[in-house]
Amino acid sequence: MQRKFVGNRRKAPSRELTERILSCAREVHLGLGPGLLETTYEEALAHEFSLKGIQFVRQKEVNLSYKGKNIGWHRIDFLVEDEVVVELKSVEKLHGIHEAQLVSFLRSLNKKAGVLINFNVARFTDGVESFAI
Repeated sequence: MQRKFVGNRRKAPSRELTERILSCAREVHLGLGPGLLETTYEEALAHEFSLKGIQFVRQKEVNLSYKGKNIGWHRIDFLVEDEVVVELKSVEKLHGIHEAQLVSFLRSLNKKAGVLINFNVARFTDGVESFAI
């Protein structure tokens, strides 16, 4: 798992919660394997969170503003325990734009920790990046 830090480099907040999230995602990846649609992994991960008693909001709307003007809404895949933003992908390879999207969501929600998970990989750890801002 790679850790990315934006801003001041420091210990990632919510480490225990992040590990619980990754444990659930690892279980989903083990059960389903790569190659499915993102929505399939999202549904399975929501079920896994419920089984493990982890509180989450799925498809949370995020209001984006520019210089005080509301410019639209975006949705994040999960906000877990009102603390960690989780974005899912099922793509050949994660790119910088995926990371930038997650960081933008963290800033919009004023959250400090995020996890980006790509399920379309043979080894689960190859598709995971965590962020702290």
